[in-house]
Amino acid sequence: MSEISNIINGFESTTLKEMDNVKLMNRTDTKFIFNVDKLPEILEQAKEKYKVLQINDERILDYKTQYFDTKDFDLFIKHQNKKLNRYKLRQREYLISDISFFEVKFKSNKGRTIKKRIKTKGLQNKLSSKFVDFINANTPFSGKEFDTSVLNKFSRITLVHKLDSERITVDINLGYELNNNRAELPFLCIAEVKREGYNISDFISILKENKIYTQSMSKYSIGILLLNKDLKYNNFKEKLLTLKKIAQNDKYDSLFDRK
Repeated sequence: MSEISNIINGFESTTLKEMDNVKLMNRTDTKFIFNVDKLPEILEQAKEKYKVLQINDERILDYKTQYFDTKDFDLFIKHQNKKLNRYKLRQREYLISDISFFEVKFKSNKGRTIKKRIKTKGLQNKLSSKFVDFINANTPFSGKEFDTSVLNKFSRITLVHKLDSERITVDINLGYELNNNRAELPFLCIAEVKREGYNISDFISILKENKIYTQSMSKYSIGILLLNKDLKYNNFKEKLLTLKKIAQNDKYDSLFDRK
């Protein structure tokens, strides 16, 4: 972690206000997963083309995300079954800036990611009437069907291209909590390239140079799987094997193995 911090401190910085130009609420996302040991070299190569978000002198920022689903995990099942036009409902807290949002995230069958959100005060364990109304207005669901599911914690580095409309999020220190159960994935790095379209990305080029290629992973779905081992997981077998391979440590085998 100290090596990553030292490299990040060598980047030019940007602010939340400057990032208003790259909110990208309607965008394409390209995701990559790899062992965090590879991250320092990747960041070194990205330093020339990207700035890093800095808030209150901090550049590695902590987040909490509370997800919502039905009691039968309908949203998770739709994701596992690779249904198009699918939704995620979540509340995210940006700890360093003390800002929280409730978000409806929609992935269209055209490959677009569209987010709609409203400000909240901290994470809430129950959906308020305000959230229920927001779900009703922005999804085909009834907000009353939903309750809290898994809590996700992680640290994020946000990079912004110096010239192009492109933002990179790099998530590390992933952990999950559900009904007093926990799962930690300190070996994992999730990088996501967010663009208006599919224009050339310097960051993707850097990843390819390091033999890292696009591979999707839903933080929500993996958290639900790791902490609910009785759920159907057939379509995630390959993903669990991939995570086991990335871990490169047999102490994590019990997280990913299924009987």
